[in-house]
Amino acid sequence: MRPRVEEVRIQGLGVIDEAVLELSPGFNVVTGETGAGKTMVVTGLGLLFGGRADPSRIRPGADRATVEGTLVIEAGGRVAQQVEDIGGEVEDGELIISRTVSAEGRSRAWLGGRTVPVGTLTYLADDLVAVHGQMDQQRLLQAARQRAALDRYAGNKLVKPLRAYSQAYKRHKQVGALLEELTTRARERAQEADRLRFGLEEIEKVDPKPGEDAELRGEEERLSHADALRNAATTAHTALLGDPMEAAGSPHDVISLLGEARSAVETVRDFDSQLAGVADRLAEAGYLISDVATDLAAYAESIEADPGRLAAVQERRSVLSGLIRKYAEDSAGVLAWAQQAADRLTELEGDDERIEELTREHQELTDRLTELAAELTGVRQAAAERFGQAVTDELTALAMPHARVVVQLTRSEEFGPEGVDEVELRMAAHPAAPPLPLNKGASGGELSRVMLAIEVVFAGADPVPTFVFDEVDAGVGGKAAVEIGRRLARLARTAQVIVVTHLPQVAAFADQHLVVEKASDGSVVRSGVVTLNHEGRVRELSRMLAGLEDSELGRAHAEELLGLAAADR
Repeated sequence: MRPRVEEVRIQGLGVIDEAVLELSPGFNVVTGETGAGKTMVVTGLGLLFGGRADPSRIRPGADRATVEGTLVIEAGGRVAQQVEDIGGEVEDGELIISRTVSAEGRSRAWLGGRTVPVGTLTYLADDLVAVHGQMDQQRLLQAARQRAALDRYAGNKLVKPLRAYSQAYKRHKQVGALLEELTTRARERAQEADRLRFGLEEIEKVDPKPGEDAELRGEEERLSHADALRNAATTAHTALLGDPMEAAGSPHDVISLLGEARSAVETVRDFDSQLAGVADRLAEAGYLISDVATDLAAYAESIEADPGRLAAVQERRSVLSGLIRKYAEDSAGVLAWAQQAADRLTELEGDDERIEELTREHQELTDRLTELAAELTGVRQAAAERFGQAVTDELTALAMPHARVVVQLTRSEEFGPEGVDEVELRMAAHPAAPPLPLNKGASGGELSRVMLAIEVVFAGADPVPTFVFDEVDAGVGGKAAVEIGRRLARLARTAQVIVVTHLPQVAAFADQHLVVEKASDGSVVRSGVVTLNHEGRVRELSRMLAGLEDSELGRAHAEELLGLAAADR
């Protein structure tokens, strides 16, 4: 499903007090008497999609102008995803866009219920609408758009070589960046290699082991306090088992006291089971204390003051601490740094060989890109000639028989993502005139017709789903006007088309006809925008033809125009 504009609400813009336009998916035409505010419809759509805000367009007496649009889009599609990415909401496939302009010139925009910069609307509009009016920046006047449109017009013949070119270009950029890094940063990389070698040599000389720093810290603590540790163990051992040098009969050690306690309860344990349990626990305590006393004795025997070993441990710790301060938080981290440094050094030491390989690959890719770019240019040139002739033929039917459109391809000095071709649409107003860029080679009214011709030729190739035209019929009439209407109807087969016109020949081809009527005070109110049925269209076309809604001759001509348009479909 292609996105389309379903409804537009305009308040306080120009002569419009309040107006609501309900639009169909196909060809929509807006007509009305001069000064009724038809052009404000195009102005409102321009504001809705990020156009320049002009406070002078605000209706006198109003403090702001507001335009709100309801768009039907595909849920989960590209546009919906863009809206959701910025925090907006799409409900049931409908997107609400709103724009206000204050009398002081301040502008605010909302997208899917979220306040956004006006530039966001402009960005989104690239995928939604092309507004062609004399005061609007034309989408196809942008160089990048012109090349993209020509590529789509070229069709399948360009797809395969462009895909191959894009892949080669991406690799060419990667290789070029690597080469630049390797060659321009040679000094920095050499200095980095020297630092890594120094670090690896320093670590290799010390040869740290995983966890060694923690083990040495513990050993230093024991050696530094050997006497205190031995005395503590001996004292504790004496407290538990007693001093063998003391006279017997005055036991104060824990084991003796536990023995007395156990003997006291053992004699009566059979009289109470609770006391028997206590006796068992006293026995267990005696065994435990004996084991602890044995361990204390062994520990006291193992502790010896060793000044030489203490000095060696302290020296080793000092060396390890130096490495840890430089490279990591502990000895394991130092070893991990050494492994990473060795890998990086291997990479750096292979730079010369790597540079040679990359240089060879870069040249091969350059040659390949040159071939593919030439192939792209050939396909584009053929498409450009077909396109230029097709647009020129369209302009002949649109009352510009002497105009000629050409597509100029200029070769860039550098490879780009899409090749080396710079594409520019140019127009010569008459045979003796040189082709000039579109915005210089055509007047405002002519430019709209040129854009219509281009859009008709591009129809189906250009993904923009909604086209808006104002002044597309300026300065033409008769047969040329019929041809304009016919081409707008043709464009509406693949896109939504919204046209403001004063020509009945154009309006007759519309799928939906809206008329803007002023109230008695000269303003356009909510009821002033009417969707016409067949009888209403006959009356409006008769007014546009003869100036009289009920003229028999005008009505007959209007019926004839509507019949011609219907037959052409």
